[in-house]
This record gives sequence, C-alpha cells and structure tokens, in this order.
Amino acid sequence: MAPSGVSHLSQPCIYAGEFVSSHAERKSRFMKWLSKLFKSGTGRGGGGGGGRHPQILGEENMVLRAPSRSLDDRSSSQKEKEELDHAIALSLSEDSKRRNRYRRRTDNDEELPRTLQGSLHSPTYPPYSHVPYYPREYRICDGCKREIGYGNYLGCMGTFFHPDCFCCCACGRPITEHEFSLSGRNPYHKSCFKELTHPKCEVCHHFIPTNAAGLIEYRCHPFWSQKYCPSHEHDITARCCSCERLESWNARYYCLEDGRRLCYECMESAIMDTGDCQPLYHAIRDYYEGMNMKLDQQIPMLLVERQALNEAIVGEKHGFHHMPETRGLCLSEEQTVTSILKRPRVGGYRLVGMRTQPQKLTRKCEVTAILVLYGLPRLLTGAILAHELMHGWLRLKGYRNLNPEVEEGICQMLSYMWLESEVMPGFKNMPSTSVASSSSSSSSSKKGGKSDVENKLGEFFMHQIANDASPAYGGGFRAANAAVNRYGLRRTLDHIHMTGSFPL
Repeated sequence: MAPSGVSHLSQPCIYAGEFVSSHAERKSRFMKWLSKLFKSGTGRGGGGGGGRHPQILGEENMVLRAPSRSLDDRSSSQKEKEELDHAIALSLSEDSKRRNRYRRRTDNDEELPRTLQGSLHSPTYPPYSHVPYYPREYRICDGCKREIGYGNYLGCMGTFFHPDCFCCCACGRPITEHEFSLSGRNPYHKSCFKELTHPKCEVCHHFIPTNAAGLIEYRCHPFWSQKYCPSHEHDITARCCSCERLESWNARYYCLEDGRRLCYECMESAIMDTGDCQPLYHAIRDYYEGMNMKLDQQIPMLLVERQALNEAIVGEKHGFHHMPETRGLCLSEEQTVTSILKRPRVGGYRLVGMRTQPQKLTRKCEVTAILVLYGLPRLLTGAILAHELMHGWLRLKGYRNLNPEVEEGICQMLSYMWLESEVMPGFKNMPSTSVASSSSSSSSSKKGGKSDVENKLGEFFMHQIANDASPAYGGGFRAANAAVNRYGLRRTLDHIHMTGSFPL
C-alpha cells in the first residue's frame, strides 16, 4: 500500500502526560483543549494582526500553535509599565509635599508680623488691627514705599516696614525700643513724645511734675499764658512789678532801689523821674480837655518812691486806696513829699544813683498834688495819671461824698478809655479834638513810637482793669462801663452829680 500524508500510529499516543485510550475519547479531549487554546490565544493575541493563527494538521494529530511572545518579552513590558506608574506616583507625591510645605510657610509668615507687632506694642496703647496676609512679593514698606522682599521686617499699624524705615516723627531716627508712643498714626520715641507734649515750666525750664493723683498740675497767667510749677508761687521767684510775669531762671530782671523788680520789656519804656513824666502828664490833661472835661487848676504832679507814696497815704485823712500795692494818689492834704529829681542809672542789673528832693505841698484848692510811683512803663504810668486826674476833676467840680464803687469805678473808666485811645488809635473813645490827638502822638514819638511789645503791655493793663476782682475797682468799673456804653460819658457824669450813683 502506498504511504499517505497522515501517519497512523499503531501505539497509543501520549500528550501532556495523559493517556488516550480510544479515538472518540481522544477527539473529545482534543476539542476541549482546542477550545481553551482559542480562548487563550484570542485573549493574549489581542485580535490584531500581530498574532498568528493556529495550524490544524488533522483531526487525529496534535495541533501546534504559532510561536507567540516569550515569557521574557512579556515580563519586560510589564516592568516598563510598572516603572512608568511608579514615576507618576512619585511626581504626584512630590507636588503634594511642596504644597504642604508652602502652606506651612505662609502660616508662619502670618504669625511672624503678629509676633513682632505684639513685641513692639506698648502695654499702655490699644492693639493694632489684624494684619492681613500678603504674599512676600507684595509686601511694600510704608516708609520708603519699596518692596520688602526677603529679610527682617516689622509689621505694625496695619502695614509693614523695613527696620530702618520705622522712624520717629520728631527726631527722624529709627525706633528700636520695644515701646513707642503714637499721636494719630505718627510714631514717636517715648522720650521725643514727652519732649513734644509734656509742658515745661517757663521759670525753671524743667518738665512740670505730676501731682499725687498722677496728673500734670501747673499754674498759668490769665493774660500772658505763662505756665509754671505751682511751687514758684510760694518760693523766692520774683515777679515784674508792672506786667506781673514771673522771672525766668535764664533771664534777669532789673532791681529798683525800693526793692521792686522790672522785666526787660517793661524797662524799655519805664519813666524814672518827674521831668521825664511831664510831657505825658500834659498829654493826658489835653485828652481830658478834648472830652470837654478841662481841669481849671494846675495840679502839681510828682514821681515818688514806694516808701514816699506809702507815707503820703498814711497822712491822707480820707480816700480809698487799692491795697496791697498803691501806685498813685490824688493828694488833698498839705504834706512834704520826697520826689525823684534825677533818674537812676543802670549798674549791671541794678538801678543806682537816683537823686531825690523833699518838696512841701501846700493846698491851694481841693487837690494838693498827684503822686505816681516811679519806674513803671509809659502806658501804665499814663493809666495811673488818667485815674488820679479823674479824682481831681471830680473834687474840683463838686462831686462830694461818693461811695468807693462809684468814684473808683468812674476813675477806672477814664483810665481804660485813655489806654484804649493809645493802644487802638481812632477808637470811638478817642477825643475828637486835634489838640488832644496831636499831643498824645507827639508824646509817643518822643519814645520812638509804640512797639508791638508796648501795645501788648497796654492790652494787659486794660485786661487788668476789666478783670479786677475788688468790689470798688473791679465791680465799680463794670458798672461804670455799662452806664457809659448805654448813656454816654456826659449823661453818666450828670446822673452821678445829681444822685451819687450810676444810671440803670
């Protein structure tokens, strides 16, 4: 028999370790194995053109698969895939760590300004508002207006500063202390703030101390606003006998021979002897004549020392005098008075070499003489003369037995009106006659005209008259001023002559 293409085996065939006993059983097992093979091949081959189809050699023969990828190739691909997944996982993990580190850093950045702010605050000042977080690249120094960047910085008052840019608004130096003072939004060193706001005594030039309650207590002059320690009212600190200001420790007052002290401003226009005072005396008489109040008698006028004035007051039988310091007197009795013949000269801060002369005053009318204290500024001397001349005018015109409030009040009114005409020329109380105006002006021109200092002194003397606390001089002036403003000077004087009181 000729051989065929399929070999038939006479012995049982063994495959995969199993024994096939018959043709049907071998066929059944073969088909099951083939089915599994196709399923497995389809899954591994992916259904694409890359795999090879199995070859069928015959129903009774073995089926051989086409060569597939080896186990080594498959494990290498799997390794590459695992390495790629691992690299992606590492990248994601690093990003997550960076975000966590940035969050922790920003939290610390927010805490740092608050910590510095707390350390710079004085415990006596309220806390500042919460400082919002800004990224570092947006922090701008409030001092130099530049970006802060990296390095030390301060966070306070709701903003940021370079350490060298947080400066005191008084001295301009950086504030490095843990405590500082605020005025509005302006920072200061505590020492600079005290220097700027704590009042200093204008006498001893030290900071005015606090009292037992911890408050700053000082005295203040009502006109000059001179602030000083309360202790200087009771120590040996001298006052000017004219303007009443306390003597400063860095300035020296002039000492008059009768013990009074005179400041430099008052000394500039002071009248020292009777001869120097005569032009002023005649100018004030002209002022009276300009208001139709001519003085018919030539009343003597003398400048005297304080002791001579006090002796004359004692010898006067009647009259009301302003104590404790009397500066002028309208004398009615015959007396011998020591007047100043020659002005003293300046020797350092003392006035020495004054010459005096006793003078007997005889009574020729109701008024014997007018005495005025020497060494006072021109405007104060004139105000005293105007007051005393009014006393003389009232006596010469027959105004008898007036009570002190009426007589002293109307005399103070004339003194105030004259000062007003000198300090504020052209005022309503200025006499309308050219004689009085020219006389007053010529008297001022001899002294070189009134300076701002002299005008300020005149305002002070007017303030003294208006705010005098005594019933006769202060209360009387205010009553006289109200009557003159309402009825005029002439009608007020007529009413006083008839009734002895001010018109209501």
